[in-house]
Order: sequence, then structure tokens, then C-alpha cells
Amino acid sequence: MQALWMVLGALIFATMGVCVKVASAWFSSAELVFYRGLIGIVFLWILARQRGVTLATRYPGMHAWRSLIGVVSLGAWFYAIAHMPLATAMTLNYMSSVWIAAFVVGGALLAWVPVPGRDGRAQKPPLQGPLVLTVLVGFGGVVLMLKPSVEGSQGFAGMLGLLSGLTAAFAYMQVVALSRIGEPESRTVFYFAVGSAVAGGLGTLLGPSTPFNEWTWGHAAWLLPVGVLAALGQLCMTRAYATAKTESGTLLVANLQYSGIVFAAMYSVLLFGDRIDATGWAGMGLIVASGIAATVLRQRSLPRAPAEEH
Repeated sequence: MQALWMVLGALIFATMGVCVKVASAWFSSAELVFYRGLIGIVFLWILARQRGVTLATRYPGMHAWRSLIGVVSLGAWFYAIAHMPLATAMTLNYMSSVWIAAFVVGGALLAWVPVPGRDGRAQKPPLQGPLVLTVLVGFGGVVLMLKPSVEGSQGFAGMLGLLSGLTAAFAYMQVVALSRIGEPESRTVFYFAVGSAVAGGLGTLLGPSTPFNEWTWGHAAWLLPVGVLAALGQLCMTRAYATAKTESGTLLVANLQYSGIVFAAMYSVLLFGDRIDATGWAGMGLIVASGIAATVLRQRSLPRAPAEEH
């Protein structure tokens, strides 16, 4: 059952991406972040009351940092969705697992202290060959995917897509830290929604475009599903991890999140008429493969993964 919850969550997030791409014709990325947060606040407040979860926290600083990096990731991702094929933007955002693998390798090298071996020579640092290879394959996929985008003058959007994956990795690790000290998932997601509303509102007011552009109810109709689908997708992924009682079940759930890339590719081609050449598909495949491999390899070094947030 946990597999179905994860696939459903991935489908919901991909569908949210469709709504974001359509709404970006009338709203800036900052506005979308603002409305996504505002709707999320209401939805999660009602949910928390129904579940009897208090929203008061003893760790405001940790929530503030998680919200800050999460908002950067969300804003960069929304911008990438607006200016790139949906499948490309979604895939770059899912690079977070590869980034975490890179952090694991870098952290091991930074923490390594040379200790003389029995022969009097200093031992070599832990190279962690499989993780290094995984990271290289992932970034090779990025090069393949972004080559046509850069040629199409979409390089900036591609860089922001990469930034969304990088900051999502930081946000993921902060969610792990919050879960380890006992913070409920609904509370963590609620404060992320608050941070999104505040940052999105400030970004809209201080941005170069007209603050809170005029819109019709037809335009506004696309805002509600952005916020609701984001919350529903998060709940599905949370349920998937909660019902995965074994290590193999958790690993299966973590890898099935990449089905979201498949759904996004289908939407990208069928709804928006995006043309992804063979190089782009190959890059997408490499990123998915490296992400799955990174998830498997870091399973022993990280605690059970909570739902990654979007």
C-alpha cells in the first residue's frame, strides 16, 4: 500500500507542476510562492486542528532555517517550470538525492584525519567510489539535459532548476533533523507554508513587476489547486513513509518518488507540446538512475527519510 501512496503523491506533485506552469502566464514566481503558502496555511491549520496537533514549537530557529531554504528551492523551481519544459524542471528539482550524495562524500573527506598505518604511511581518505560515481553520472545527466536548453537561451532557468534541487537537499536534511527531535510533520509543513507566504509576499512587493498583478477569477482558479495539491501530495508521501515498516519498504518508497518525473514528462509532451530530443531523454534517464542509486547507497548513513517537500 505504501507504494501506491508514493505513486499517488508523485502524480499529485506533477499535476501541481502543470497548474504552476499554466498560472505562470499571469502570475510571477514570487506571487505563486505567496499564494501557495497562503492556501497551505489555511489547509494545514484545519488539518492540525482535526488531528489535535498544536502548532506551537520550541525550535523556531530550526523552522526558520528550514523555511528559508525551502522557499528558495520553491521559488527557483517555480521559475524553472515557467521558463522550461515541465519534465526538465521537474527532473532538475529531483537532483536533491544526488546533491545529498555529494554532501556525504564531501563531508567524509572534510572529516578525514590522516592517521599513520602499520607501515608508517598515512592512510588514504575514504573515496567512497560508488557514491562518487553516482554523483558524476547525475551531473553528466544534467549536462545532457541542459545542452538543448542553453542553446535555446534558457540557461538562467536551467541554473535556477539546479539551485532548486540543491536547496531542496538542504531542506530535506533539515526536515530529517526536525523529525529526529520529535517535531510532527504537519507542524514542519505549516511553518514552511508561513515562510512561503511571507517570503513570496515580500518578493512580490519588492520585485520589478507590478505587485500583485490584476487577475480575473479565471486566472485565480489556477491558484487554489497549486496550494491544495501541494498539501495533498505532501500528505500522500508522508503516509507512504509512515506505512513503510521495513528498510526495504522505505527504500522502495524513496525510489518510487521518481515516478513523478515520468508523469511530468507525459504532461510536458501531451499538454504543452514540448519536444524533448534523444539527448534530453538520455540525460533524464541518467539523473533518475543516479538518484535511485544515491538513495540506495545513503540508506545506511541517514535515518528513515521523511517525505521530501515541494
